[in-house]
Amino acid sequence: MTSLARSGGVARPRFPALLGTDPLPTPDDYRAYWEDALDRARRRPLAVSVAPVDTGLTEIEVFDVSFSGYDGRRVTGWLRLPRRRDRPLGAVVHANGYGAGRLSPIDDLTWSAAGHAHLLVNTHGQGGGSTGHLLEGVDDPQTAYYRGVLVDAARAVEAVRSLDEVDPSRVAAIGNSQGGGIALGVGALVPDLAGVLAQAPFLTAAPIALQHAAQGPWTELRAYLAEHPDRAAAVARTLAYVDGVTSVRHASAPGWISAGGADDICPPETARAAAAAYAAPVVFREWPDAGHEAGGTADRAAALGVLGSLL
Repeated sequence: MTSLARSGGVARPRFPALLGTDPLPTPDDYRAYWEDALDRARRRPLAVSVAPVDTGLTEIEVFDVSFSGYDGRRVTGWLRLPRRRDRPLGAVVHANGYGAGRLSPIDDLTWSAAGHAHLLVNTHGQGGGSTGHLLEGVDDPQTAYYRGVLVDAARAVEAVRSLDEVDPSRVAAIGNSQGGGIALGVGALVPDLAGVLAQAPFLTAAPIALQHAAQGPWTELRAYLAEHPDRAAAVARTLAYVDGVTSVRHASAPGWISAGGADDICPPETARAAAAAYAAPVVFREWPDAGHEAGGTADRAAALGVLGSLL
């Protein structure tokens, strides 16, 4: 059975505490785990490839980008640049929500239209609304799907910094939903970012998310643990390396975290936990009546203002 919890005046279900009730502790070998993953990726040349894409846009240039990521796999993305530029640009490395991939080259022009270089990274194996990724390798930290995803995103920062059009000292990690969780992870793996913006972050405060999420990827994991309760300890250990709360304990860049008070995919309690644990200056913005859009256009406008001050 489920009980009801309230957040911002919104009643939502509360589910069994399958991984406990508190954020996961940081593994003792957290630093060594990520240093090993990044070192393995960096043994191969970054090998950045940039090819122009004919989009019909007159004010923004778009390029098909690829580079070497986790274990040498090719990672793809769209690079968007404002055509009018007279000096190196600040840049954002951006990941999308669960299953979305990099979408179309003419989607999401906000960041480049605001004058930033925008590298939208394709999350490995995603696109077309694909699901099930959270469960891939979830019993073992060495095979965890998100280990490779976070390394790919850290390498994306290296790739964008290698471009002549970009000022390498002015790079931020941003994302919404799954991309927000990835941005928090990049903030832990890359120590000299200008900022981290996470809107309605997924992959954050897993035990709390499992208690409150009524739909979306966390329900996949809840069903898995209900069927395999004997694997809960292994799952908790794996998630502790990639959880957004663990990541923000190692944050050094200024942060912006937002949440919708009625979000039942990435419940606001999870974003609150990340903001509370954030090791650097952070602004937390909760939109009481919003769902997973976390304020929608208003939140995006606020994020643009934050980026303007950071980049």
